[in-house]
Amino acid sequence: MRYTHLALVVAAAIAAGQAQAEVSLNGFASVKAGTTFGSDDTLYGYTSDVDFKPESLFAIQAQSDLGDKFSVTAQLMAKGSEDFNSKFAWAFLSYQASEHVRINAGRIRVPFYKYSDFLDVGYAYDWARTPRSVYDVPFDTMDGASALISNSFGDWQSSVQLNFGAFNGSVNVEGIKSPSKMQNIMGGSWELSNDWFSTRVAYFKADVSIQSDALDPLLGALNQYGFASVAKEIDFDEDSGSFVGVGFGIDKNDWIVNSEWTRVEIDHSFMAQRDSWFFSVGHRFGAWTPYISHEVNRDKADPTIYAAIPGVHPLRPLVAGLVDGQEDNTKVYNVGFRYDFHPSAAFKAELTNADNTIADQKTTLLTFGVDLVF
Repeated sequence: MRYTHLALVVAAAIAAGQAQAEVSLNGFASVKAGTTFGSDDTLYGYTSDVDFKPESLFAIQAQSDLGDKFSVTAQLMAKGSEDFNSKFAWAFLSYQASEHVRINAGRIRVPFYKYSDFLDVGYAYDWARTPRSVYDVPFDTMDGASALISNSFGDWQSSVQLNFGAFNGSVNVEGIKSPSKMQNIMGGSWELSNDWFSTRVAYFKADVSIQSDALDPLLGALNQYGFASVAKEIDFDEDSGSFVGVGFGIDKNDWIVNSEWTRVEIDHSFMAQRDSWFFSVGHRFGAWTPYISHEVNRDKADPTIYAAIPGVHPLRPLVAGLVDGQEDNTKVYNVGFRYDFHPSAAFKAELTNADNTIADQKTTLLTFGVDLVF
C-alpha cells in the first residue's frame, strides 16, 4: 500500500469522523543545529559547517474517534534531511476490540526499540537523539496490522505488541539508495514495567529483497565465471532477516538509566552480523538533566562467503573488499544536558565523540537545539 493510497483512506475516514466527533490535532518539532570539529569530518549528516537541516523536523498528528470503537490516526511529517518535503509517517485505523486489546491497520511503526513509538519526538527523551549505534535499522514503519494487548498484574503493567506486514521503499547499499522489499514481517515486543523499572524484548523476522544497481556488475561477473553460489551468498533475494532486542530502564529518585542491546542478521547476504548496545545514565536537578551515554556497534563480516573463489582469481579481491568492508567496530561517547525551560519545550546540547577503530577515524560533533510538543 503506497503513501498516496493511505493518505486517501485516512482523509476519507477523518472526513467521515467529523460528522460524529471533532478531529484532535497535536504536533511536535525539533529545531537543531550541529557542527563537527574536523574540517573533513562528517557524522549523522553534519559537517564542519553549522547546519540546521539534518535533524530538524516538524510534524502534525490528527486523530478522530469514528464511533463504534473505531478511530483513525494520521501523522504528517517534514524533515530537514528531506528538504522539509512532507509525507505521511503514520496512517492507520484502530479498533478497540476490548478493554485490553486494540487492533491497528495501515502504515504503522515497527516496535523494534523502547522509543520506537517516540522515535521522532525528541521531547520524549533526554538525549539530543536516540542512540544511533543501536537505533539503526534502515526502516521503522510497515504496511500491515498490529495487535496491542495490555494487562496489569499487581504492580506490574504488561504490554504485548504483535505485528504482521511488509515494507516497500529504499535502503542504502554501498552508499546508493536501492529499491527494497521486506516481505512477511512478523514478530512483536513485550514490555513489563512497574513504578520505576521496565524491561522489554523484541523479535522480528522478514524476507529481504534489495535491487542494487551497484552490485549488478559484480553479480553478473560471478555468474559468468561459474561462481553462482557466491553470487547467491551476496545478493539480497528473499533472504531471511532477523532482529532481536533486549533492554531495560530505571527511573527512580531522579536517576534515569537506560540500556538496549540488539542483533541484526540477514542470511545469504554480504551484510555483516550487527551487534549493538548502549548504556545511559542521567540525573534530574530540577529543570536540568545532565547525562552521559556510551554506544558500541560491532559488525562481524563473514569471509567464508568468498572462500570458494581461488586466491589468484581477479574477482576474489573485489568480493573480499565488499564483504570485509562491512566489518565495523565503533564506540561512541556522549555527554549532554536537557533544560526544560518551558512546560512543552526543552533545550538540549550534546557533545559526541565517535571512534571507528577499523577505519582509525575519530569524529567529534556538537549538537544543540530545542525539542517541543504542541
